[in-house]
Amino acid sequence: MKTDAQLKKDVEAELEWEPAVDAAHIGVAVKDGVVTLTGHLETFAEKYVAERAVRRVAGVRAIAEEIDVKLAKGHVRSDSDIAQAIEGAFSWHTLIPSDRIQVKVEQGWVTLTGEVNWDYQRRVAEQTVRPIMGVAGITNSITLKTTSTPSNITERIEQALGRQAEREAKGIEVTITGSTATLRGQVHSWAERNAAQGAAFSAPGITTVYNELRVTG
Repeated sequence: MKTDAQLKKDVEAELEWEPAVDAAHIGVAVKDGVVTLTGHLETFAEKYVAERAVRRVAGVRAIAEEIDVKLAKGHVRSDSDIAQAIEGAFSWHTLIPSDRIQVKVEQGWVTLTGEVNWDYQRRVAEQTVRPIMGVAGITNSITLKTTSTPSNITERIEQALGRQAEREAKGIEVTITGSTATLRGQVHSWAERNAAQGAAFSAPGITTVYNELRVTG
């Protein structure tokens, strides 16, 4: 197991290695495997990439992100321009049901609302907004449409987990309550944790996933 000092060194090295991030503007602190990021970055997209880079580092148990987005002068756009850009991007994206998603922009902060059929549609909508110039943050409040849940849904989720990561599936407990799936157990990386959540969200009738999986490194 890595010490906090070694983990801090590895996180700093990974941020330096990531070409889309200006690591000089990010402070890193580590305590008991929990990484705290501080500082100021010029775009929301860069902030997201920084978090993703930290999640790649083995041994990171959790991330407390306290990075502020202070848009560079050339990146500032009016709320109406940002909203129009988002709606245009949605209309050209085949995976986004743009007629079912509402966009609100206030001082660069984007709030997405509406109802879609699948979690991947909700995620793609947020991914599409991140790199748009002028965006300072995102609140994704899109919900999933409620449908009937098959009686064998627990078994189907467990089978999906087994297909995607046989080693990890053995350590994951799946509990279904109505349209909510709860995942418990241990995995070895953030990527495996996210994959398990994605597999659960892909099940018909599941609208909420509580991901309580612990990353052991």
